[in-house]
Amino acid sequence: MIHVPTAPWAHTILDLLAWAAGAATGTALYRWRLRGLTGEVTAKVGRGYFVALALGAGIGMWLVGSLNTLRADVPTLSHSVAGALAGAIVAVEIYKAARGIRGSTGGIFVGSLAAGIVVGRFGCFFAGLPDGTFGIRTTLPWGVDFGDGVARHPVQLYESAAMALFLLAYLLALRDRRPWALRRAFYVMCVWYGLQRFAWEFLKPYPPLFASINVFHVLCAGLVIYGCVLAVADSRRCAVPVPRPDDQPV
Repeated sequence: MIHVPTAPWAHTILDLLAWAAGAATGTALYRWRLRGLTGEVTAKVGRGYFVALALGAGIGMWLVGSLNTLRADVPTLSHSVAGALAGAIVAVEIYKAARGIRGSTGGIFVGSLAAGIVVGRFGCFFAGLPDGTFGIRTTLPWGVDFGDGVARHPVQLYESAAMALFLLAYLLALRDRRPWALRRAFYVMCVWYGLQRFAWEFLKPYPPLFASINVFHVLCAGLVIYGCVLAVADSRRCAVPVPRPDDQPV
């Protein structure tokens, strides 16, 4: 069992570092590969897009987090990064539908989001038990003790590692100018985030909705479906048709 020093204020410090990491990653990717994509997105979405994104993220963050913790033995309000992601998606998709905007517009945020989650989950980890994101008991040698003498799954670090792997794959794909990284990265990220988070939820003591399924299982399943459906739709829309003999220039 690994003993971990914790302090609630660690969350604030690492949250600030997460924002800084996200901003730095976004800036670097803009200069490296995403300058054209960023210009294309900002030219077609308008200012209202970013207002919708911010409002959706804020509402989703507190709504989903609180839907989970209000069902606990001691009901409390809370926030959630998964809820912020889902809320932003809903608000942005409504805005896009109202404005007739087609195609993915979230690709410019992928690197920033992934980097922010990688760093931010360390804040949850070092905040300890008061943060409420700890795992269930485990006998594995890397079980962590947050001060109550119980070895727990470090689910915060599981998620951080999973998103670090995604970020690495994304950066390598951007280097090679892979179509999925340039056009459908946001949808792919939603699928990956939803799958890995769905798995870790079985290792958390959150109140279940039914059987061992909690609020975040349902939310993550929705993210996976959303990402898969729109990634397939986008790939079909952008597919280049194979020319028939009659299509050849004369």
